[in-house]
Amino acid sequence: MDSQAVSFRVARDDLANAVAWVARSLPTKATQPVLRAMLITATDTGLELAGFDYEISTKVRIPAEISEPGTIAVAGRLIAEIVNTLPNKPVDLQVEGTKVLLSCSSSRFELPLIPLDDYPQLPELPEVTGTADPALFAEAVTQVAAAAGKDDTLPMLTGVHIDIQGSEVHLAATDRFRLALRSFEWDPATPSVEAKLLVPAKSLLDNARTLDSGLNEPIQIAVGSDDQIGSDGLFGMHAANRETTTRMLDAEFPNIQPLLPKTHTSMASIDIAPLQEAIRRVSLVTDRNAQIRMEFSDGQVILSAGGTNDSGHAEESLPCSFTGRDSLTIAFNPGYLKDGLAVVNTERVVFGFTEPSRPAILIPEPEEMPEADDDGVFPTPDTHFTYLLMPVRLPG
Repeated sequence: MDSQAVSFRVARDDLANAVAWVARSLPTKATQPVLRAMLITATDTGLELAGFDYEISTKVRIPAEISEPGTIAVAGRLIAEIVNTLPNKPVDLQVEGTKVLLSCSSSRFELPLIPLDDYPQLPELPEVTGTADPALFAEAVTQVAAAAGKDDTLPMLTGVHIDIQGSEVHLAATDRFRLALRSFEWDPATPSVEAKLLVPAKSLLDNARTLDSGLNEPIQIAVGSDDQIGSDGLFGMHAANRETTTRMLDAEFPNIQPLLPKTHTSMASIDIAPLQEAIRRVSLVTDRNAQIRMEFSDGQVILSAGGTNDSGHAEESLPCSFTGRDSLTIAFNPGYLKDGLAVVNTERVVFGFTEPSRPAILIPEPEEMPEADDDGVFPTPDTHFTYLLMPVRLPG
């Protein structure tokens, strides 16, 4: 294709959505400047816009009136910013020499072409492994990604672990201080499919959310089939006119099963919205990442923080349903606690406790709360989502 003769007209909104979606995955700083480019390919069937930085690839197709087909590359984030500011009129783009001329209504822009010689080959989407409801998938990824680590020196903790067992998918993430697990059902291409994958949490979250924009059709998860699942190291997703691949993490996800308590000595149920507000107020007197104390007793929980001469003290009580011991006092990092409450997605949260020094679980309130056995021990309720949180050591 002649990359020096590209010419087309496209609806501004279609172009704006497409270039914004591709640009968000492009690196702001790249060792190779060509990786900041957006590839624009005009064919008889419309436009394809793409980006690739060796880690993440994005590709989107939109309709357009093509006068001259071909492929060009321009600065991706710049063209996204330009198109975002244009009026809602048709956008014309054509190549003249080494420049791209972009016009819309009375606006005119000239952008330099980026040579295609060094642009990497875009990866192919692996074979489709199964499909999922886009809203369900986005919710599940959002819940689990809240617990993923952000320290790149521990790559195994920066990913979401995806364990596929036939029609069931189990997601997990941890940063050592909290752990999130979510299960959901999907439609696998092969009923007996099994796979364990580790996908960077940030890109998985970005893609799950942006592929869930008002879709009425399933989202395709593409990591290969049969014994080839994950063999090319790419986690692919396709929905409507968008597709993306992410290079999976080559690291071993830790064994999390021993961390999960099977039983609890106390359980509490609280309305989430008032609890979030109380945490926000009480934690105003804490130093950064300091603890917030929760004292549970029959019918109430008292939140408190501070207590030193320098920071002051705050306290607030909330109604709560508490069963088990006479009382229990436990402390948490307020940021981690708020992160967990934000993704429980029900009006009330249930806490399960063993000891003040042991991890507690946060789960959506079940239809029926479990009852204690003869030893006063509560089983963990059946749940599709669990947020496990390490407590902060209370001062002696």
